Amino acid sequence: MVPSILIVDDERHTREGLMQILEDSYDIYLAEDAEQAFNLMESEKFDIVLTDLRMPGKSGMKVIDKALALSHRPPVIMMTAYGDVDSAVEAMKRGAYDFLTKPVNLEKLEILIKRALQSKNLETEVQQLHERLDTKFSFEGIVGNSPELIKVIDRVKLVAPSKASVLIEGETGTGKEMIAQAIHQNSGRAKGPFVAVHCAALPANLLESELFGHEKGSFTGATERRIGRFEMAEGGTLFLDEIGEIDLTIQVKLLRFLEQRTFERIGSSKSIKVDTRLVAATNKDLLAMTKEGTFREDLYYRLNVVQIRMPPLRERAEDLPQLLNHFLNEFAEENGMEPPQFEPGAIQCLRRYSWPGNIRELRNFAENAVVLHRGGVVHDYDLESKFRGESKSIDGSGKVVSPLDKEENEKRLLREALADAKGNRTRAAALLGISRRTLHRKLQQWPELDVLDR
Repeated sequence: MVPSILIVDDERHTREGLMQILEDSYDIYLAEDAEQAFNLMESEKFDIVLTDLRMPGKSGMKVIDKALALSHRPPVIMMTAYGDVDSAVEAMKRGAYDFLTKPVNLEKLEILIKRALQSKNLETEVQQLHERLDTKFSFEGIVGNSPELIKVIDRVKLVAPSKASVLIEGETGTGKEMIAQAIHQNSGRAKGPFVAVHCAALPANLLESELFGHEKGSFTGATERRIGRFEMAEGGTLFLDEIGEIDLTIQVKLLRFLEQRTFERIGSSKSIKVDTRLVAATNKDLLAMTKEGTFREDLYYRLNVVQIRMPPLRERAEDLPQLLNHFLNEFAEENGMEPPQFEPGAIQCLRRYSWPGNIRELRNFAENAVVLHRGGVVHDYDLESKFRGESKSIDGSGKVVSPLDKEENEKRLLREALADAKGNRTRAAALLGISRRTLHRKLQQWPELDVLDR
């Protein structure tokens, strides 16, 4: 779509001259005063507004105010006489994108227009990203309606608007970081940064620098000052995942921050105060660790102002069909494929499975299903044996028998029946529910089984 520009100027030759220069690249609309510009802005959606400052009646300042009051807020470029530069600076303070002095330098004007359009496009992309984040991490974006999940959502709704520290507990893969994101997105800090640190991924010396930053020369390799994650999260939320992995030295500094909201960079004695909310997560029993002396008790209670427990997937099996469908559609769209359809029997198998890897394991399973089944139908017999609750067995010779090996299983049943019947074929056939003739035929096929009747 060709960008549109509204040119507002009381001088006819200026308006029309600018139109002739720009109309090959843009859709141009003209207004001779502010009132006419207001009417056009009500009926049309402009990408750029180019306005003179001094005009009879309402000035260009009013044009700026009107443009910036619109929902799509088009960038405004001000044109002014050389002696009105101070007024132009004031216009920028009110929200104008930039200004040009008359007579207008046409090359500079075209550069400004392109920059303003790029800025507007970037602003639109950022806004759309925020909207997607708000949707993804809104309560509606959390998939499932089991009682256990509803309890979590209710607690998030209560804690999100507060300043309280939150401790999220749960097994690996249960979605702890997503809940932390939901707390952030539904708080007054949603426009601020959400900074995540996975504590288990870094050794203690690097983790301390990562969290609190360091000064140049504070240790070997510190060639410049580094800003830590606490400062990066100013005005937002810092999420510390697997907090049970941090050592006691860092625990002391973390406790000080929670008590005083201050910390010091490595190599500095200057206290830094930041407005950062702390949300932590763990898959360990921190209370038990306090009794073992591996986690500070005072830090535990500072972190655990509000506790949220994420249930494992096996405790919310009723959510599985909805979660599976969500992931199937996600990966199908990502790969340009149709999502496979799961038969009720396959769904029942998946619901009975324990899912030790929780939602993360289910997500990987869904991606695998999309790639391998490509819009087909998935039956229970298409699933791996672990999902069907089957396990391998050992035959009489010590050989591992797969539950999918029909012949080996039939041999095992025949062998067991003959053993129970002490080699009597008539009794063995009765135990198996088959005729003696069928049993005889099977033993001819597998004579190694007929050892007891010889």
